[in-house]
Amino acid sequence: MSSGSNLRSENQFLCSICLDVFTDPVTTPCGHNFCKACITHYWEANVPYKCPLCKEIFTSRPQLRVNTLIKEMVAQFRHEAQQEASSSSSSAAKPGEVPCDVCTGTKLKALKSCLVCLLSYCQTHLEPHLTTPRLKKHQLMEPVENLEDRMCLQHDKHLELFCRTDQTCVCSLCPVLDHKNHEFVPLREESEGKKAELKKTEAKVQKMIQSRRVKIQEIKESVKISKDAADREKAEGVQVFTALKEAAERGLKELIKEIQDKQKTAEKQAEDFIKNLEQEISEFMKRSSEVKQLSQSEDHLHLLQSFSSLKTAPPTKNWTEIRVHPPSYEGTVVRAAAQLLEEMKKMLELKRVQQYAVDVTLDPDTAHPDLILSDDGKQMKYGDVRKNLPDNPERFSQYINVLGHQSFSSGRFYFEVQVKGKTKWDLGVARESVDRKGIITLSPQNGFWTVWLRNGNEYEANAEPPVRLHVQPGPEKVGVFVDYEEGLVSFYDVDAAALIYSFTGCCFTEKLYPYFSPCLNDGGENSAPLIIC
Repeated sequence: MSSGSNLRSENQFLCSICLDVFTDPVTTPCGHNFCKACITHYWEANVPYKCPLCKEIFTSRPQLRVNTLIKEMVAQFRHEAQQEASSSSSSAAKPGEVPCDVCTGTKLKALKSCLVCLLSYCQTHLEPHLTTPRLKKHQLMEPVENLEDRMCLQHDKHLELFCRTDQTCVCSLCPVLDHKNHEFVPLREESEGKKAELKKTEAKVQKMIQSRRVKIQEIKESVKISKDAADREKAEGVQVFTALKEAAERGLKELIKEIQDKQKTAEKQAEDFIKNLEQEISEFMKRSSEVKQLSQSEDHLHLLQSFSSLKTAPPTKNWTEIRVHPPSYEGTVVRAAAQLLEEMKKMLELKRVQQYAVDVTLDPDTAHPDLILSDDGKQMKYGDVRKNLPDNPERFSQYINVLGHQSFSSGRFYFEVQVKGKTKWDLGVARESVDRKGIITLSPQNGFWTVWLRNGNEYEANAEPPVRLHVQPGPEKVGVFVDYEEGLVSFYDVDAAALIYSFTGCCFTEKLYPYFSPCLNDGGENSAPLIIC
């Protein structure tokens, strides 16, 4: 039975006086139906007798009999309603649910609790409170346990007032007997006030919950940042110690080779000495044989003729002062270890500045029209055809230069550029106000801190005066590091982890931009691009 049909059926069986389902329905002469008790009480209080609905007046009080047809229909309706309610709500009480106090055997789930009876009822046992006029006046509420706690233990009456003086619930007798001159309000009024306080408390609790959720998120984010930093640090650690391990193995091989070379030289010297000595021994043994043979000769003439030549000793080398001195290895290991430590220092210094690496891209608005820039803004090279570009104030128009898109006015930053395969290039940083149209001289005085390569192997720092750099072999990748506050610009050979040159004591007052020039192609010899790593 749908809820809509339920509503229509129930309306058909409602008494218009008590507004409840008919009890012993009777029909008046005008054809309207009422509960027998309701119409009887109504006529007892109202004379002349008239119909409560249509107001028809009867000259005498009608004799009313129960309408058996309507009574059976009402009974059928109640049965169906009870079955429907039982199927939906009359189930065994689960843990945490209030059981019916009347049920024997399986305790069904209570639908209401009566504050007068102090009992809780399932759908079936609640029926009298819905149909019996006397019970219908009882106060019903959502089912609760321990209904006896709602009674005043001293006066055995319902707790229906709140004593604000003692902050406790009392019955109607308590103000007279035990709480004289105290302030009392109905439970509902005090409950509404407490609800308002609870709402404020709930709002505060929710705010605290939200703040703690935000804090949890912050902590999780901090852990993530920490984990990412730890992963980066581990990766860098593996990279650094792998490089150190390779450097140590390389240094050990060089040390062993040096020692072995010294030992081989000493052995070769000894072998040469031994060879010469053995050769002299062989000659002496030959002469000894000749002398012995001659001394035993009976040919007097031959003995006398050969005596003078055999008597004269052959020229011999004086071996008295000849020594094979063991090679000295003193300081060999120390020097090798010192060299390894120096390499470690260089490598760690490069790793220190590399932590300030930034993502640099080229600014096409500053590029000379002959330059070709890659779509990702990472590569530049000289082009054979000049592009038709607007001569905006930022653009270099005289020299083959371009600036990075990013600017820096504080802190530290680092970037790397691949210069492999080139015979000339310029790299460094430039201040924002540098001249971009006229003849440019690269120098700190003009706002440029740069190094360059010319003729394939001539490196120079464009200081005042210029400094010739001895870089062999030439770097394939150059790192540029700037410490704005320290006034430092350093250039590194990345693969060798070696410092090329540093500008120190600089005074920066403007934005600094990465500066690049791949220079002219020189007939194809310098056609390789500069690549920002």
